[in-house]
Amino acid sequence: MADLRSTFLNVYSVLKAELLHDPAFEFSDDARQWVDRMLDYNVPGGKLNRGLSVIDSYRLLKEGHELNEDEIFLASALGWCIEWLQAYFLVLDDIMDNSHTRRGQPCWFRVPKVGMIAANDGVLLRNHIPRILKKHFRGKPYYVDLLDLFNEVEFQTASGQMIDLITTLQGEKDLSKYTLTLHRRIVQYKTAYYSFYLPVACALLMAGDNLDNHVDVKNILVEMGTYFQVQDDYLDCFGDPETIGKIGTDIEDFKCSWLVAKALELSNEQQKKVLYDNYGNPDPENVAKVKALYNELNLQGAFEEYESGSYETLVTSIEAHPSKAVQAVLKSFLAKIYKRQK
Repeated sequence: MADLRSTFLNVYSVLKAELLHDPAFEFSDDARQWVDRMLDYNVPGGKLNRGLSVIDSYRLLKEGHELNEDEIFLASALGWCIEWLQAYFLVLDDIMDNSHTRRGQPCWFRVPKVGMIAANDGVLLRNHIPRILKKHFRGKPYYVDLLDLFNEVEFQTASGQMIDLITTLQGEKDLSKYTLTLHRRIVQYKTAYYSFYLPVACALLMAGDNLDNHVDVKNILVEMGTYFQVQDDYLDCFGDPETIGKIGTDIEDFKCSWLVAKALELSNEQQKKVLYDNYGNPDPENVAKVKALYNELNLQGAFEEYESGSYETLVTSIEAHPSKAVQAVLKSFLAKIYKRQK
């Protein structure tokens, strides 16, 4: 795995060098240095799970055939396109949320002399994706399908972000909107498509498959992405900050979290009042009252019940799939996230 990671990071260097010498734009030294620094700051810093899973998935679809260098390079390039997409979302997301840190360092727009230039950097990151695709995939029979796929998933993610933003409008704190149905819609569009479906869809296209024949795979992966986000919401409150690497702030931030939606569903009128009075207030005393109510409602038990139900449903759907290779891809995704602690 460490070897795969270093191969993957080498491909990043190649793609970056190509983008910094893109013939469509005459770079000055200043411009080249800016983009170079901007890319290094925002693109390769995460866990790289989405990108690496394109290579993993493609390998499993090839059922044990050793991948040649060209296949590894192309699968890595698609993986990096997803990491570029993620970087674009996060740079702009952090501006919208007025966030302070990301991946343990200041958000890009908080870096001295960057500020709102970060908005244009987000646009640039998004534009690098079709440049990479054009350079390396233009001659492939699935080129148009790749462009379509990235465009569609970007649209779904931006639309999910919109529902999230208009729901959590500050100044209009209305908890009555927060239902499990709404939570599911936000998660499905904002996270599941680009984090779970996109890497597998890239691998399927590379393997010569038609995505129209894999609607069931899309549905299973979106379901998995939903389960992943519910885990995230749970860990935000009940996880160990040392393990997850961040201190959860969903309660303070008035997030439409699975926990608050579930709590509203389980609460009597008196308990609802506790939520209405305290949720979204950054004061530690208010946060503590919300957490105490979560414990009173036994949300840890509710989560465990959701987790085992979700897992069983996923395993059943996966095992119903006619292709053993596709089953292997889906099972490897599920194994990575089931009962995770971070």
